Amino acid sequence: MDIAIIKKCVKDKKWRITNHALKRCDERNLDAGELTAILTEGEIIEDYPDDPRGPSCLVLCRSFGDKFLHVVCGIDRDGWLVIITAYHPEEPKWIDERTRRR
Repeated sequence: MDIAIIKKCVKDKKWRITNHALKRCDERNLDAGELTAILTEGEIIEDYPDDPRGPSCLVLCRSFGDKFLHVVCGIDRDGWLVIITAYHPEEPKWIDERTRRR
């Protein structure tokens, strides 16, 4: 995936957020409304072109309050951005915001 495609979808208001993502945002006290705003300044750090649900990627964003946020998103068959989930990268899965623990 390409960050330019993500930015264009956000700009054109061609995006949707899954129920799963909404639930996770609620559980993690994340503002679902801020996701599109910070996605436009994000950086793709992992690409999943062969995901069985469709190509997707992991975007590293700096959220309001200077914390890092990971947003997993993809593009559906109709060209819409789909926000799949969002979370703060934390131990034990992440060493830091860019480095996944192996």
